[in-house]
Formats: sequence, C-alpha cells, structure tokens
Amino acid sequence: MNTHAVAQGEGPIQYGFIGLLIANTLLYPYSRFVYENVVGFILGRQVFFVNAIFMLVVKLFTMALCWCLAIFIAPIGLLYLYFRNSK
Repeated sequence: MNTHAVAQGEGPIQYGFIGLLIANTLLYPYSRFVYENVVGFILGRQVFFVNAIFMLVVKLFTMALCWCLAIFIAPIGLLYLYFRNSK
C-alpha cells in the first residue's frame, strides 16, 4: 500500500504514524473524560457567560489538545475507571 500524505512531504506516511493516529482516536474519549473531571473539580458548577465564538475556539482547542495528547492522558482515566469499578 503506497499511502502518500496530502500535505507536502518527502515520502509516504509511516505505519507508526498511522498507528498513533488510530490510537489517539480510540483513546480520545478517555482523555476527554479526564479533562472534564479535572476541569469540573477545579471550577465546580460555575456558569460562565462568554462570547459564543470565543467559547467555540476554546472548545476546539481543548478537543485538539485532548486528541493530540490522548495516548498520555487516557491511561489516567482508564486506571481511574478500573479502580472505581473493581470495588
């Protein structure tokens, strides 16, 4: 299979990179779970009234950050769920 990047590049996409993309995609919900719990712990049940465009940009940024770092953040959520449900 000769997969080439859409962007400018010197060669085909490496299989390790494709594996990382798939792993981040599969682990994203657990990463988001950790993020939402941490933010909920810090902010509590506060309601903020802000500009919708600003909130959309912040939401997209946090989603991209959670997806990019999912391989590092998700194990925390998986361990938490494992210990919470094993009792």
